[in-house]
Amino acid sequence: MIRTPVLRGRHSISEKIRALIVQLALPLCVLAVFVLLLFFLYSLRFAQVSSNISTASQFNQNFKDEVDLKMYYFVTGSSDELPLDEVEKARELATTLIGTARSRESLRAVSSVLDLCENLKSCIYEIESTEGYDRRIHQLETNIYVITKLIQDYMYTYLFHEAGQLAALRQRQNVLVTVGLILSAGVMVAVIVCSLRRSIALTRSITRPIDELYGRVLEIGSGDLSPKPPVEAEDDKLRALGEGLEETVTRLNEQMELNRQEQIRLRSMELRLIQAQINPHFLYNTLDAITWLVETGKNDQAVQMVSSLSTYFRSFLSNGKDIITLREEALHVRSYLEIQQVRYKDILRFELSMDPALDDCRIPKMTLQPLVENAIYHGIKPRRGVSLLRISSVCRGGLAELEVRDTGVGMDETALAALRRSLEEDEGTGFGLLASYKRLRLMYGKELEFQIDSAENRGTVITIRFPRCTEEKL
Repeated sequence: MIRTPVLRGRHSISEKIRALIVQLALPLCVLAVFVLLLFFLYSLRFAQVSSNISTASQFNQNFKDEVDLKMYYFVTGSSDELPLDEVEKARELATTLIGTARSRESLRAVSSVLDLCENLKSCIYEIESTEGYDRRIHQLETNIYVITKLIQDYMYTYLFHEAGQLAALRQRQNVLVTVGLILSAGVMVAVIVCSLRRSIALTRSITRPIDELYGRVLEIGSGDLSPKPPVEAEDDKLRALGEGLEETVTRLNEQMELNRQEQIRLRSMELRLIQAQINPHFLYNTLDAITWLVETGKNDQAVQMVSSLSTYFRSFLSNGKDIITLREEALHVRSYLEIQQVRYKDILRFELSMDPALDDCRIPKMTLQPLVENAIYHGIKPRRGVSLLRISSVCRGGLAELEVRDTGVGMDETALAALRRSLEEDEGTGFGLLASYKRLRLMYGKELEFQIDSAENRGTVITIRFPRCTEEKL
């Protein structure tokens, strides 16, 4: 089980992105709120001044002419109607405007209008109570005409100042828009520059570990399982991935080493088991032959056979080694053939032609002997005539080539196909041949070439090719 590394003091990529967004959005939000607040305040002022101007525009522009004319008709006796409604409307309008006036000039003008309306009303009542045409005309000219003119002038003055206030507000608003745009552009440039730098740094902190992990995976895929320091990364998950990958490589190395040792042990055990199965098989046959020689009175041949058997087992023991040189294997096979020739001297002739260049080439012990034994019992013995058994070796382009050829009865195509199939499926009755093939395959694997050719009444040829090896593999 792979342990998950403990993560401390680091933040994930998503947290960093959220922090970056907050850092970049904060100044923009502050600037936006500030500009919107200023626009809101100036909009309120602008709306108030506009409302004042709209209200003031309700003032009767013919106020002076109408009031003066009605008072003239009243003084001359042409009419009894006094212009009190006009004066009251002007007073109410001034009362409304005085509560919303902002500048001192506007406040002074509308206050003057309010006072003059009160004075005008008093003058109207005074003329009403005055008798005599001349005195009324005098009051009309010295009071009424003057006051109505002042009221109209002060109302226009109010409108003038309010319009000026409106123009000033518009100008300040334009300045505010310009300054806001400049500030926004400056902040946006700063934010973009900062975001680019932070984004590049953040991107590098992500892509660099990923590139290193990708390279490490390629190395592992190509067979490089040597331990290396984990990939450094700021992100917790990437760092955990790098540490987990290296821990996996370490455990894989350990497991591969355990598997290798186990394979070596199993191959060695299998090799020893196969050889243990072969040795009694040959020994029983040889002892049976010696017994037969003694029983038939052929003591000299029995002594020769015992001597050859002694040489055979000395070479077989090989100081306990399972892998021997081809020179030692040739000596072993020669001893075996000498033993067999005592039994089959009327039908068996043999030749050994070994290439000296392959004397140090290593093969599993008892590789050739089962092939020779198989040739004697299944090829030469059934023929009922003298047959030649030839064992040879030759070095071809870095490959060692062994050949066991006999001139025995051979096999037809059906038997040959069955034998080849038994080797491929690791099954069959030819235990010696199968055992030799299995031991060679354990040592050389797919590099081994094991070829059997045969024709009925023309003999059999077994050809073995494998890499020339001078160091023990097992």
